[in-house]
Amino acid sequence: MRVFYSPKCLRYWQEGHAESPDRVREAYNFLKKYFDFYDAKPCSDDDLLAVHSSKLVNKIKQGKFYDSETPNLKGMYDYAKLAAGSAILALRTAVGGENSFSLMRPPGHHAGRNFLGGFCYFNNMAIAVEKALKILNKIAILDIDGHHGNGTQDIFLGRKDVLYVSLHQKNVYPLTGFISERNCINYPLLPGINEDEYLEVVEKALEKIEIFKPDLIAVSAGFDTYKKDPLVELELSYKTYWHIGGMISFLGKPVAAVLEGGYHKDMGKCIQRFLSGLE
Repeated sequence: MRVFYSPKCLRYWQEGHAESPDRVREAYNFLKKYFDFYDAKPCSDDDLLAVHSSKLVNKIKQGKFYDSETPNLKGMYDYAKLAAGSAILALRTAVGGENSFSLMRPPGHHAGRNFLGGFCYFNNMAIAVEKALKILNKIAILDIDGHHGNGTQDIFLGRKDVLYVSLHQKNVYPLTGFISERNCINYPLLPGINEDEYLEVVEKALEKIEIFKPDLIAVSAGFDTYKKDPLVELELSYKTYWHIGGMISFLGKPVAAVLEGGYHKDMGKCIQRFLSGLE
């Protein structure tokens, strides 16, 4: 298991914002006892433009955007490129036969082809998947964040080489993902779902992925589904993530995971259980 990370991702912050550097800093301090870490490197402008419009890329590059939840902070273009580049390295590592994880911020799955939002600037997972598809035929994205990845769906809807499967709480931000559309399969969940119920849905999701027969499974790994997270009302425990990782591993495909959400102090423990399950 290779984990990609750069302390540079801790340098930006907005006071009182849920997507704070503490969430990743504390996770890193916990995880470094268990895994080997490798340096993240930024993606190129061409990597961004493979999935995003030049209009969006230029707005972020020039700092000419406003979103109430996605702050316009100095240097954000470079921080976002670094997170996307880390995701590319994670998928490249999985293509080479070694499972991987990108422990970086900002997250990305709410960023679409021509929009940002929900703490996300560029879609790290989509950028990495698009690049990996230059050498692979098909990739399945499993999104286990507590919120629907509307940006990832926007980018890949209708593609035959990508399957997007999302488990997320119903009626929370971004108020999408209520139905499945073409290659995008959505499982909206009611608040308070317990571990057994959640894992039953994971099993259904993995059946869809198995039928798709991907060359690689890319996991948008959000840990806001944990019972102590302040933004989502799902009831998963540490143990749940170990089970999820094990179920994914059972499919026998290379796996690359990229951090999305999770806004609580137990991030490190949840991630460690998930990665241990994958192993």
